[in-house]
Amino acid sequence: MVQSYLRHGPTQAFGLICSSSSNSLYDGKLAYVPALEDVLVWDMKKGQMLAMWHETGHRSEVTCICRSPQENIFAVGYADGSVRIWNNAFVSVIATFNGHQKSVTALAFDAQGARLASGSQDTDIIVWDVVAEAGLYRLRGHRNQITTIRFLSEPELPSTSTGSRSHMLLTTSKDTFMKLWDTSTQHCIQTIVAHRSEVSSLDIDPEKNFIFTGSSEGEVKAWKIDHEALSQGLVENEAGEVAKMIHLVTSLPLSSRHRVSQISFHPSQPYLAVQSHDRSIEVFRIRTEEEIRKKQARRKKRAKEKEKSKHKEKDMGDAVDDVMDVDQEINVIDLFTPYLVVRASAKVRSFDFGSKEAASKPGVQLFVALSSNALEVYNIPPPTKSKEETPEATRIFSVDLPGHRTDVRTLCLSADDQILASASNGSLKLWNLKTTTCIRTIDCGYAICSTFLPGDRHIAVGTKSGDMLIYDLASSTLMETVKAHSSTVWSLHVRPDEQILVSGSADKEVKFWEFERNVNSNDEVKKTLTLNHTKTLKMSDEVLSVRYSPNGKLLAVALLDSTVKIFYQDTLKFFLSLYGHKLPVLAMDISDDSKLIVTCSADKNVKIWGLDFGDCHKSIFAHEESVMQVFFERKSHYFWTVGKDKMLKYWDGDKFENIQKLDGHHSEIWALVVSNHANFVVTGSHDKSIRVWEKLDEPLFLEEERERELEQIYENGIADTLNRHDVSIVNNHEAEAQPSGETAAVTKQTSETLMAGERIMEALDLADAERTAFQEYEGKVAQAGSLEAAGLQPPPRNPILAAYDLEPEAYVLRVVEKISSAALHDALLVLPFDKVISLMRYLDLWAQKEWNISLVSRILFFLLKIHHHQIVANRVMRTALIPLRVHLRRSLRHEKDTIGYNLVALQHLRRRTEAERTAQFYEEEDFDEEKVRARIAEGKKRKRVSIKT
Repeated sequence: MVQSYLRHGPTQAFGLICSSSSNSLYDGKLAYVPALEDVLVWDMKKGQMLAMWHETGHRSEVTCICRSPQENIFAVGYADGSVRIWNNAFVSVIATFNGHQKSVTALAFDAQGARLASGSQDTDIIVWDVVAEAGLYRLRGHRNQITTIRFLSEPELPSTSTGSRSHMLLTTSKDTFMKLWDTSTQHCIQTIVAHRSEVSSLDIDPEKNFIFTGSSEGEVKAWKIDHEALSQGLVENEAGEVAKMIHLVTSLPLSSRHRVSQISFHPSQPYLAVQSHDRSIEVFRIRTEEEIRKKQARRKKRAKEKEKSKHKEKDMGDAVDDVMDVDQEINVIDLFTPYLVVRASAKVRSFDFGSKEAASKPGVQLFVALSSNALEVYNIPPPTKSKEETPEATRIFSVDLPGHRTDVRTLCLSADDQILASASNGSLKLWNLKTTTCIRTIDCGYAICSTFLPGDRHIAVGTKSGDMLIYDLASSTLMETVKAHSSTVWSLHVRPDEQILVSGSADKEVKFWEFERNVNSNDEVKKTLTLNHTKTLKMSDEVLSVRYSPNGKLLAVALLDSTVKIFYQDTLKFFLSLYGHKLPVLAMDISDDSKLIVTCSADKNVKIWGLDFGDCHKSIFAHEESVMQVFFERKSHYFWTVGKDKMLKYWDGDKFENIQKLDGHHSEIWALVVSNHANFVVTGSHDKSIRVWEKLDEPLFLEEERERELEQIYENGIADTLNRHDVSIVNNHEAEAQPSGETAAVTKQTSETLMAGERIMEALDLADAERTAFQEYEGKVAQAGSLEAAGLQPPPRNPILAAYDLEPEAYVLRVVEKISSAALHDALLVLPFDKVISLMRYLDLWAQKEWNISLVSRILFFLLKIHHHQIVANRVMRTALIPLRVHLRRSLRHEKDTIGYNLVALQHLRRRTEAERTAQFYEEEDFDEEKVRARIAEGKKRKRVSIKT
């Protein structure tokens, strides 16, 4: 019988406040921050996590977040090149866009939130229609990663204007260029060499007059937008030159010359913030022209006074007066004055102004997401009249307790699996595993290893400095610091009888410590625990790991010379030496029956040894990188390993088979701990997250698991082949010229689109077979006499169609409608030409019956564009296309009439409402025309009136 195992799956990820893979957003109350593959929503005031935007099965990191002008709508870009539109109110994905080959680096919505532009590391810009959930076109021209995108709209126009708003797109890239694109013609209309080095950031001021760009050399430049030239488009002047739409104005001086990673204008207040240093953000105040004129007048006055005090010749003084009287022209640089510097507590990843300002404190809120897994909000005070007080930003909120500042280096579990302790450089945290909340945070040194001590009331932590720290959990205090070793303590283990703790260190010593419980003589019984050093075992090399066997007879010691020495634990007499690893053994574990020892090493191998003779049962190439930790599951020979290759793997130690591979972490995994009841495992990583993997009830068969892995590789391989630039599915000759042009179609095959294409083909086959069978039956009935026809049985209906109770054409439409709008075009590209001909017949039927005309039109025009050459060359198609044209035209005319009628009705209702509102206002009691005029003359505000419907 085939052996089955139980599958493990990811259930929880915690310990992460924000990751540094993407920018963050803040609206004055809520912060939207990346957390590896998820987006977290934090209430900054309460320090609570309100929501987690997680899509099951999606493992790519978040690389970009952008808010839509429409409420609760956000676009999130991922490292696999996909863009998801999230609805914050329902915490669900509205649409998924696949078009980029590499990670998305920039996103921007237009003023209405109807279009989204995305830029990527693959140097392409794609404009998406958010409403229709489809890619409009791809813009090519940059030669390196896109860094920022902005839609450029004209300054606020009156609402009556019907001109196309925000049809210009501004992009910057690491190739030093800034490009201006006209989205109506889909071409680049101006390319500017913006900086000598990479253009790292860009923002447009709220008045839409200036563009500010920042480079990786720490330079900020201001550019003027010529709206007149923009509205005229590409027009030549007398000299035959095309008018430039963006002009360089000046450079903005910064206090540091580091990379300008972000430039941001406040949406409503006169502030500009620039981050060019790791830990600080410079805030500039934008002065009004009036303020600058006053300052110039003050300077003038001072100059005059100086002249008088010097008692120079009168004519000289007059000359100066004349010079000073001429008003100096106001430079752009004068508008921006350095106001203050916000200094964060760690390296800043991104910042954002709070758009909805809190009314509690005067000033502006600046939100900062730090690279050290923490969030902070600073208050920027409003400017004061007095010159003595220099404005200073104050920190008002911070979220830092639910996560470690640095890598999680060690994990340990209490005996009842209820409490998890995690330690990093600087802090030890205790977590309730049921609720995954952080219940204690205690300061500690650079922790390397840790263990719960007997009774689960104390924890011992071994540090890099060689100290052993004993913590009391109830009071969250450091009880004792034991100067255990002179170098790093690499490993701690408690003997199974819970009497002795052993520590192994880089100072080549293994030390044994006895637990001593002291009971205070006072009435209240207060137990304290101290460690007494009893024995020392000196080794020939640095000790990396120590383990007792569960039967309490043997002690295993792993050394830097790549060997493992095994001693009898009572006499410390040498028993076995296990050698075979090429690099040092980093961790090991002994099975519950004390028969097997498994060792993992920096040479990427795991070796399984017998403990009776020290023979190597099997050597397995386990991970692509160093294997960091290994643990046996309780009461079995199954074991877990983690490595620097970000993988967690589950093995059978008797059959030497890999049972399951689990990927979830985005960085090397340092720590692993297995539950005492074999229900779950917990891993801790360099990405600062702690993940729980639980045992499920679902059985797992090795052959099925291997097949699934191969299928996954095969599917990804097909999609990658189809997505290569040199292999195009498009049968058009235009496809050959596509990569070189500025614009291209938005296509990307994924396993989802391939499956959708297969579903359409299956539906067409099924429907064609059903229709053919019924046509044959009808033909026989027509040929036969009336008596014979009565005896003929109709063919049995297809079980699927019978179950849904649908006609064949309705079933095909149902299948096509279920395909997401974003994946439809790519799914249609997969269809071979004979299936396209078949689909055309159904399009004709749908048009005839007026079913989902917008979808029919969209599919038809796409197929005609793609297969134009075959359709023109194929005479068979003529018979199908002529009736289709007639039917579609009739249906579209009917749709147009309906929409036109509704539109006119709505406009009529609006005019009527406006007329009634105006009339009602004047018809208030005692409100004749003269009184109205008098009221207007007084200039008083009109009284609000309640409009009765």
